Amino acid sequence: MAHRELLDQVLDKWSLSVLNELCERPCRFNDLRRAVPAVTQKSLTATLRRLERNGIVERKVVSSRPVAVEYRITPLGKTMRRPVDVLLEWTTTHMPEIERARRAFDLE
Repeated sequence: MAHRELLDQVLDKWSLSVLNELCERPCRFNDLRRAVPAVTQKSLTATLRRLERNGIVERKVVSSRPVAVEYRITPLGKTMRRPVDVLLEWTTTHMPEIERARRAFDLE
């Protein structure tokens, strides 16, 4: 089930937040840390590496002093925007129903 592994890697806890930022603009590592304050440095590094490995994000060395690294979404990564937006919209629309179902389940 290669598709399951891929979905686990690109739709995990931190990936959606990182992708949301990178869809707006390229970011340096510390910019992403500030934009997603709950993520640890280790988790952000692992998330970026997974996204890069899957061709969703690219890492670019920026010539400056000191040398910095910038992350940007790839054309392949941009194709994820619509399906992710649809999932987020579905969640927003159906959250009251989901909360009712959770409460009912927890009462059992």
